[in-house]
Amino acid sequence: MTFRTIATILLVQLLVACSSPEQDIQEWMAGEAANMKGGVKPLPEIEPAPVVEFDEALVTDPFRPSKMEPDKRATGGLRPDVNRRREPLEAYSLETLAFVGVIQRGKENLALVKAGDALYQVRKGNYLGQDFGVVTNISNSEVSVKELVEDLNGEWGERVSTLHLQEQENKK
Repeated sequence: MTFRTIATILLVQLLVACSSPEQDIQEWMAGEAANMKGGVKPLPEIEPAPVVEFDEALVTDPFRPSKMEPDKRATGGLRPDVNRRREPLEAYSLETLAFVGVIQRGKENLALVKAGDALYQVRKGNYLGQDFGVVTNISNSEVSVKELVEDLNGEWGERVSTLHLQEQENKK
């Protein structure tokens, strides 16, 4: 074969390859386009929400200084004494304190309370916990604590909690 023959064959193949797309592909695309249907439904009508008037005078401001300083607020009845000297166990919440034992001195029971790695002797009238808790009773199995807690209205109320004796595991 000569160069002219090869060049002619290549030119014919190039022209055939660059011709318009096949007729059957065009027919298939037209058929598929005719069968396609839009499946998106229109969005539902949204009703506007009712307008609510907000009167900030009726709402308690949580950042008001009198809300944060219980001694300057005028409340009736119960109030914690914020001017007294705080005791070491008031730095811990009741959930983190563990009642581990009782010491009896005469007719008085002293509770052994563990806070962190330290062990404290607690007697009736001592304060513990972060809610102004005062020890009201110590028995061989539990320590009763009366706490003063503030409700959402700024009023103080009493809550009685107990610390139960924690069983010690024998270490071998």
